[in-house]
Amino acid sequence: MLFFTNGAIFANLLPRYPEIVEQLDLSKAVFGLAVAAFPVGALLAGLSAGALIRRFRSSRVAVVATVLSAAGILIAASGSSWAVLAGGLFIAGAMDSITDVAQNSHALRVQRLYGRSILNSFHAIWSIGAVSGGVMGAAAAQIAVPIPLHLAVSGVLFTVVAVVAYRLLLPGPEPVELVEPVEPVEPVGAAAAPERASAPRRTGRLVTYGVLLALVVIASAGAVVEDSGASWSALYLSGSLETSAFVAGIGFVALQGMQFIGRMLGDRLVDRFGQRAVARTGGAIVLVGMGLALAFPSVWGTIAGFGLAGLGVSTLIPAAMQAADELPGFRPGTGLTIVSWLLRLGFLVSPPLVGAVADATSLRVGLLIVPVVGLLVVVFAGVLSTRRAHAH
Repeated sequence: MLFFTNGAIFANLLPRYPEIVEQLDLSKAVFGLAVAAFPVGALLAGLSAGALIRRFRSSRVAVVATVLSAAGILIAASGSSWAVLAGGLFIAGAMDSITDVAQNSHALRVQRLYGRSILNSFHAIWSIGAVSGGVMGAAAAQIAVPIPLHLAVSGVLFTVVAVVAYRLLLPGPEPVELVEPVEPVEPVGAAAAPERASAPRRTGRLVTYGVLLALVVIASAGAVVEDSGASWSALYLSGSLETSAFVAGIGFVALQGMQFIGRMLGDRLVDRFGQRAVARTGGAIVLVGMGLALAFPSVWGTIAGFGLAGLGVSTLIPAAMQAADELPGFRPGTGLTIVSWLLRLGFLVSPPLVGAVADATSLRVGLLIVPVVGLLVVVFAGVLSTRRAHAH
């Protein structure tokens, strides 16, 4: 229920972006800067999530932050200026980042008790929420429901769902992990040869941080593709390809719908082929699918391209989170928090970059960032595990 609401609240706003851009008379670059306020808020608030969870429990933090995120979306939608739009998105982004860490922390707690991998399925439910919110927003845009009224109704609806979900979450405080960071074992005679002992340790840390950076790139690639559907699909379809308001909203729905399918199949595919093979195949799908859609533009070809992009990145963020959480040399949860925080860089960099390129050339050229990040996934997926699950 929490993952569903987290996907649905923000997705309700996205099909209304073309109307907001028109009402406020914004250029694509200026609009991109407003959208970038969402990840800026997320980056500034995200690192506070761990302390809040330890103090108030992941269940409470997730629910309260969800309610405040809905309030931020309503502020963004009801504003009459760029500043109000950016301010509302800033609040929503800050609360969304806290919700994200809290609900994933609670989901990993449930997964440990459940006894097998279910994290991809939780993210699949997020995709269902995003599709539902996108369809609601597209329908509201088509029948011209006032934007503030639409977002107020959706905000209240999903706030109620989140509050009801609180009573169904795991009780009690967060479990205290007993695992400590793994330190290299000092060989006999290390005191007599400090240079030889410290050099491998420094090398090991560099390798660990290099792997962490690669995981951030992989997770950020998923973020960039998700943002392409969230921020630009409706504008590209309604502007460059001149579709109706409802059809323009289908690009985002296609991306999230195919992402849901990929996440439902993700755990099984990863168990059979390993994270590395699944991620590389996904990156290739993004590269080819969206590349062809931009090379040969058409309405339904573009919708299919966004759908294939969603399918390709469906397992990337869960894979990066799980791999980061298992990195040696970090306290439990530290790798997860770092990757969850830094993947927001994809959401931060993508909107103003695409907007600036679109103003200088065209939005079609700006969206080339999607196949480019697909190629990056193919390159960096080597840090992911090749382990396959074995039947018992």
